[in-house]
Amino acid sequence: MNFKENGFIEGRIKSFRYTFRGAFLLLKTEHSIMVQATICAVFVLIGFWIGLSRVEWIMQLFAIGLILTAESLNTAIEKLCDFVHPDYHEKIGFIKDISSGAMTFAVVASLLISLLIYYPYIV
Repeated sequence: MNFKENGFIEGRIKSFRYTFRGAFLLLKTEHSIMVQATICAVFVLIGFWIGLSRVEWIMQLFAIGLILTAESLNTAIEKLCDFVHPDYHEKIGFIKDISSGAMTFAVVASLLISLLIYYPYIV
């Protein structure tokens, strides 16, 4: 099988372009992502400052990825709902609330992870 003839490599390159374009658009246009990315950057700097262990870095990066992924999906769902039904609709509101609720789970999990990492350094 010749991957180049089938456009496999070209397809993967396009896929990466779309992926990075989407991440850039989120960081450029969505205030919640901007705030969360800034907070995550602060935690990364603090992590370097206090000298996190390898396992602590893994946990912190997981928490950062969880937050940014959940917020990205929440934003996508809200944008889709607004596109499909721009006016207020009870079912659309319910869907958006559930999407936001998922974000709450990610935030709570990330806060607990952060507490487990940083509590020993604080006390």
